[in-house]
Amino acid sequence: MSHLPLYWRVCLTNGTVFCVGTLILALSPARVSERVLAEEAVILAVGLAAMATLNALLLLRSLAPIDRVIRTMDSVERPSPDQRLTAHGNGSGARLVASYNAMLDRLETERSASNAKALAAQEAERHRIAQELHDEVGQSLTVVLLGLKGLERQVPDAVRPELAAVRESARTGMDDVRRVARQLRPGVLEDLGLHAALTALTTDVGALGRTTVRRTVGRGLPELPQDRELVVYRVAQEALTNVVRHAHAATAELSLCKVGDNVVLTVSDDGRGTPNLVAGAGISGMRERALLIGADLSVTSTPGHGTIVRLEVPL
Repeated sequence: MSHLPLYWRVCLTNGTVFCVGTLILALSPARVSERVLAEEAVILAVGLAAMATLNALLLLRSLAPIDRVIRTMDSVERPSPDQRLTAHGNGSGARLVASYNAMLDRLETERSASNAKALAAQEAERHRIAQELHDEVGQSLTVVLLGLKGLERQVPDAVRPELAAVRESARTGMDDVRRVARQLRPGVLEDLGLHAALTALTTDVGALGRTTVRRTVGRGLPELPQDRELVVYRVAQEALTNVVRHAHAATAELSLCKVGDNVVLTVSDDGRGTPNLVAGAGISGMRERALLIGADLSVTSTPGHGTIVRLEVPL
């Protein structure tokens, strides 16, 4: 009967229960008078309760998996492995559970592929913009600096201080362009690795003067694939950016170490924190990057005690 549609299974289950009840009533010595006696009413009530209980137990095996799927689907926001259901038997309910699990697998695979393409396109666009900033804007500012330096020898002495101030502003602008280019595309990550990239990152954030950044990198860290190193760097970059912009923290600490079979990145601060952490674009982007490599990201914030971002990357 397991291959029949659910509608016919329910009909056959009810029909079987009614037939069994009718046979028991026909073959048993129990009879009902024209005016139902109390004893007969008790027997009828007991029989009805037994039929209803048997019917409920038989239907429970077929319909309970459907209720489990409905409850789980109501609570699903984004597919994850812990939302898979366990199928028992080979009936309609079990096939529904199997189809639901297969649907979540497809959604998770498609979402991961879509995120990978989106992040790859984002990194390519970052690289293009950084290259243009370095090659075009940077070179133009260099030409301006050289021209201003040449003009200093030709202008009157009274004008030279103003010209020097303009030249210094152009030099500051060129330094800002280089800094933005490094943030968009960390060449040090490709050339020297994750440790050097995190060192440069914390140095740049500390140079802004708003927050003192302490850095701790454990010994014996295994070498990570390039895509995982990029995710670790981007999460650290986004976390430190949030510290500078929103936390109002005096100090922040970045640590990278090996814990068990994971490489763990932790970014914490002593800022104001928040009781209701809202996942904005920055946190959502960090979560998407973590899911892309199968890592776990947690963000906890306590009012008056700062925020902790923890990324666990499996080896």
